[in-house]
Amino acid sequence: MIVFSSQVGIVVVLCIIAVLVLVALFCSVVVVHQTEAYIVERIGKYNSTLDVGFHLIIPFFDKVVKKVSLKEHVADFKPQPVITKDNVTIQIDTVVFYQITDAKLFTYGVSNPMAAIENLTATTLRNIIGDLELDATLTSRDVINSKMRMILDEATDPWGIKVRRVELKNIIPPRDIQEAMEKQMRAERERREKILQAEGEKKSAILIAEGEKESVVLKAEAKKAALIAEAEGISKSIQLINEANPSQAYITLKGFEAMEKVADGKSTKLIIPNEFASLSSAVSAVVETIEATKTQK
Repeated sequence: MIVFSSQVGIVVVLCIIAVLVLVALFCSVVVVHQTEAYIVERIGKYNSTLDVGFHLIIPFFDKVVKKVSLKEHVADFKPQPVITKDNVTIQIDTVVFYQITDAKLFTYGVSNPMAAIENLTATTLRNIIGDLELDATLTSRDVINSKMRMILDEATDPWGIKVRRVELKNIIPPRDIQEAMEKQMRAERERREKILQAEGEKKSAILIAEGEKESVVLKAEAKKAALIAEAEGISKSIQLINEANPSQAYITLKGFEAMEKVADGKSTKLIIPNEFASLSSAVSAVVETIEATKTQK
C-alpha cells in the first residue's frame, strides 16, 4: 500500500509539473496582430514594446500591461462655448484625427490621453477664436484648422500621439445673430437678382439697338446696290443706243413718247423745246421711217 501510494503521489506531482510547464509555455507565447503594439513589464517595470509577429516572454515575470492600437483614431468632442474678439459667444464642436506613433510614450506619458486631448483642444480653440471677429471666424475655417493642428501636434508629441487633422465640425452663433445673418443674406440675394435683371435688360436693349442699326445699314446697302444697278442699266442702254447709231426719226419718236409722259403729269405748264416746234415735219419723218421699215421687210 505504501509503495502504491508513493507511486500515485509521484504521478500527481509529474502531472502538476506538466500542467505548469504547459501553462508557462502558453503564457510565454505572445502573438501581436497587425496595427497593434504590446507594452511588456517585467516585475512591474517597463521592459519592451512588442511589434507585429510572434514573441516569447518569461512567464510569471513578464506581463503584457497594455495593448495599443496604431490605427488612426477619430475623436468627436462636444460643442464648446467660445467668445470671439467682438464679444459674441458661439458654440463650436471639433473633430480630431490622431494616431499613436509611440506606444511607450502613450502608455506612460499621460494618465488619460483622451481627456488631455479634449481639454487641450478646447483651450487652443478659445485662444485662436479670441483673436478673431465673428465674420472672420465663419470664413476662416481652414486657417483655424491649420493652427489648431500645429499646436495640438506639438503639444501631444511627448505623449506619442501624432495629430493628423483638426476640423471645425459646426460653428453655431446665437439665435439673434443667425436671424440677422439670414436677413443680410436675403438682402444680398435680392440685390444680386436686381443687378442681374438690370444687366439682362441692358444687354437686351443693346442687342435691339444693334439689330436696328444693322437693319438700317442693310437697307441702305440694298438701296445703294439698286441705284448702282439702275445706273449701270441706264449706262448700258445708252451705250447700246450709241452703238446702234439710231436715226433722227427714231430719236424724234422717242422724244414724242417722252413728251406724252410729261403731258400726263399734273403740271399746268409745259415747255416744248424748239426741236418739236414744227409738228408737221416731225410727223412726216416718223411716217417715212415707218414706210422704210415696211419696205425692208
